[in-house]
Amino acid sequence: MDSITKDEHAFLLSCIRDIPDYPKKGIIFKDITPLLQNPEALKITTEALTRPYRGKEIDLVVGLESRGFLFGPSVAQNLGAGFIPVRKPNKLPFHKIAASYELEYGADTVEMHSDAVKKGQRVLIHDDLIATGGTAAAATELVQKLGGEIVGYSFLINLSFLNGKDKLDKNGLFEAVITL
Repeated sequence: MDSITKDEHAFLLSCIRDIPDYPKKGIIFKDITPLLQNPEALKITTEALTRPYRGKEIDLVVGLESRGFLFGPSVAQNLGAGFIPVRKPNKLPFHKIAASYELEYGADTVEMHSDAVKKGQRVLIHDDLIATGGTAAAATELVQKLGGEIVGYSFLINLSFLNGKDKLDKNGLFEAVITL
């Protein structure tokens, strides 16, 4: 992403710690809590996630459980858009639609309220990290099922070696602050 300088990139990388074998053996978890604790890192990240989508007429930002809830509402606010949570099963109280997907260490399902997106609304899908792309692809399926238009995808971290971007709507913009 060209929306941050090399120094900012290095700084943000220094605020992300690797946790080996979490949540299971062989996975290296990218822990962003040090980044969240640092006001300057928080500011740089929020602006970098927002900048590529200014002027794109985004109606809704869809944040993926759970770390997509950390920056998603701020990005939505910066864009003058609403925020829609996509959650794991049985976490939303109203009528829901669901989509299942594979991820790097198993399978899962996500849900969205059935009235969350109106036909023709322009949607940005956001999460903190894209790995295999399963969660974002499932969210895409939900948005499109309700008639929404995918404008783009926004991630703090892209684990590019897992090729998650390949599962996403090719018509949408794809932006990641940090690509590993």
